[in-house]
Amino acid sequence: MSENLANRVGRLVGGTINKIVDIAEDMAPEVVMEEAIREVDRAIDDIRAELGKLLAQSHLATNRLSAESAKHDDLKAKAKLALDQGREDLAEVAVSQMVDIEAQIPVLEQTIADAGDREKELESYIAALKGRRSEMAEELKAFRDARQASIQIVPEGSAASGGTVDVTVDKAEQAFNRVMERNGGVGVAGGELKDTRQLAELEDMARQQKIRDRLNQIKEG
Repeated sequence: MSENLANRVGRLVGGTINKIVDIAEDMAPEVVMEEAIREVDRAIDDIRAELGKLLAQSHLATNRLSAESAKHDDLKAKAKLALDQGREDLAEVAVSQMVDIEAQIPVLEQTIADAGDREKELESYIAALKGRRSEMAEELKAFRDARQASIQIVPEGSAASGGTVDVTVDKAEQAFNRVMERNGGVGVAGGELKDTRQLAELEDMARQQKIRDRLNQIKEG
């Protein structure tokens, strides 16, 4: 993505309103709101795509670590056997390969750990964007309801209709803008942030349980 991912999420979740206000001067507010929601949807899709690539890379690194660890154990056993048979030359070859593997293992472990941290970060982005999208969708619905109510109250074509509709639109726009500016343009609201953290914690618990289950499968196998 051309825009920094963290900045993009911060902009969408934080609710930078200046651009929307500028566009709204030449476009119907409802269209602007709909486009803002679509931009959040696109951001969620992009993050999910990046998360998918990350999970694939993490899976490959995990498999590689498992294979290298198994190879290391096998070489250790063979080196011991060679020494028992008086073949130090063969044992030296095995140990040489073990040293090469030992140099790779910390890198693989760090790669997996970094992927885990990044995974939680991306999942928190998705949760935050979903929360913002839900809020924006509610405000869009409120805008449409207010507009429909104004049409029903004031007969179409009457002298007063234009002014009443303008007032209704202004109120709906102000409500939408208040939602997006509620946090001063940065971060999410306290409740949203708490929900995001709790969701991330729950997903982390599920991931850790999956890891423990996999370890148990390996032990039993």
